[in-house]
Amino acid sequence: MAKERLQNPTCGDTVNLRFFTYNSNNRRDVKEITEVNIYRIDDSLRNASNPEGLILVQTISGANVVKEATGQYLLQVLLDPDLYIIGDYRDVWSIVFEDGECATAEVANHFKIYSDLWFTSPIPPIYDFNFNFRPNRLRKGSKRYLLIQITPNVPRGADILPYYENLAIVSDIRVSMEIACGECVPAEQDLRLVVDRQLVDYREKGYGYWYIDTNNFDEGIYNIWFEVTLGESVYVSEKNALQIYS
Repeated sequence: MAKERLQNPTCGDTVNLRFFTYNSNNRRDVKEITEVNIYRIDDSLRNASNPEGLILVQTISGANVVKEATGQYLLQVLLDPDLYIIGDYRDVWSIVFEDGECATAEVANHFKIYSDLWFTSPIPPIYDFNFNFRPNRLRKGSKRYLLIQITPNVPRGADILPYYENLAIVSDIRVSMEIACGECVPAEQDLRLVVDRQLVDYREKGYGYWYIDTNNFDEGIYNIWFEVTLGESVYVSEKNALQIYS
């Protein structure tokens, strides 16, 4: 399964390099993405002619970029160990924004390749996670992302906390929702479930982004909860209240 650019990819992974384009506050398609150049940042190469220490790793044709929706593009890159090593990278997208433009704009983004997260223990590790999200009240007609945060609940040792934070980063986050209060609440428990273990849309470190269109839901109060799977363990949050109101 591919990882997002800020989901701690390692050598051998496939990384999702996403690109969003807007015009006057609305999603708009660009005329063309001609190519994407990926550079590694190497401090030892910094000099007057190369002040940022960039070394070209790979040039990928724009034909490999997939348009997922209006103004939303995806390039999946295999982090081949023959090309990529642990370090910082810059992906530079060459864009023609509109018809009639002769110049190509360059837009730079960043990602980082990490080392593998090996772990050994004589017993199964015991730890837990805290879940938070916002906002918890949405006006009917809103269309926006809920921000879901995962925080490891472990002893705050200098080494152990960053390790568990990285585990949370690479794990999937799933969302479930059920009707709790409203004009028509089904008596049957299974009929109250309106979202069943749906993956979040995007990941960024310890955060997940889940898009909700409130037009698809009735007004009322919903129970919402989150799930993370790490190895053979499944961590399910408490049920939280989410209100959709007029």
